[in-house]
Amino acid sequence: MGSFEIGVILPGIAVQRRDGLTVAEAARHAERAGLDGVWHGDHLAVGGPVLDAPIALATAAAATTRVRIGTSVFIPAIRPLAWAAKQVATLQYVSEERLVLGVGSGGGPGQWAAAGVPYGERGRRTDAALELLPRLLAGEAVVLPDTDVQQPVQLAPAVAMPPVWVGNASAAAIRRAARLGDGWFPSLISPEEVARGRDRLAELAAGHGRPAPVIAIGGAAHVGGGAAAQAEIAAGISGGYGRPLEEVAGIPLTGQPEEVAERLAEYRAAGAGHAVIGVSGGDWRAQVDLLAEVRALLLP
Repeated sequence: MGSFEIGVILPGIAVQRRDGLTVAEAARHAERAGLDGVWHGDHLAVGGPVLDAPIALATAAAATTRVRIGTSVFIPAIRPLAWAAKQVATLQYVSEERLVLGVGSGGGPGQWAAAGVPYGERGRRTDAALELLPRLLAGEAVVLPDTDVQQPVQLAPAVAMPPVWVGNASAAAIRRAARLGDGWFPSLISPEEVARGRDRLAELAAGHGRPAPVIAIGGAAHVGGGAAAQAEIAAGISGGYGRPLEEVAGIPLTGQPEEVAERLAEYRAAGAGHAVIGVSGGDWRAQVDLLAEVRALLLP
């Protein structure tokens, strides 16, 4: 059975304050513990304190030398495309090519309104970004869509295009990953859903003459937490995403490290090679150390 990487979502501002952490300290702790990546979401106006993803990840990149630096997920379509490309190129440059570009088109209508971008254009603009980012990052002269200026834009320095993992479990996301992505990155779904998506992804990718993208899953964990922690996390998922509680009751990763490793092994058997975990309870540093134990148990 193949290897399995585990990354962790960097702590939000409330957890940083509670646990006496900075972004840099959290990233260093995850790297020292032996995890494979540190990740940050991309949120503009969500009603609470959040950091800008590219700046937070640049901080994490400067504090580490080995781990992946990942966006979970970057929303290129709410930005002018040249700006999005510049941010991606800068992260790839300062991280010395450790960036994994998780890409999505969500965030809710409020975030798009705050950016001044019509919500109904999110799919088209995301596809255009994925099609043109490789050329922009390579330093090619590109005429940008959705502008009145026909003069080509050329960015420097040129950098290698990072792997693109297309977020979301929807049929549209699977199609986008098969056509334009290097990975499919669904969150908070069951191993059975991963296996169904894997088969569809491979079928579509073959139709485009491409290899099947890798699969990474996003999860929520409280390692060491029991039934009460599982119920609390499941209720949060149900309320936050409008999904029936019975549908998500088994999604949280709780229990001792051996139990969490067994759960992640089910995702690995379904086709996933990576997990990006959001800590949903307990001291953040301690949870990272426990996730490192889980990772060691999953070594082939």
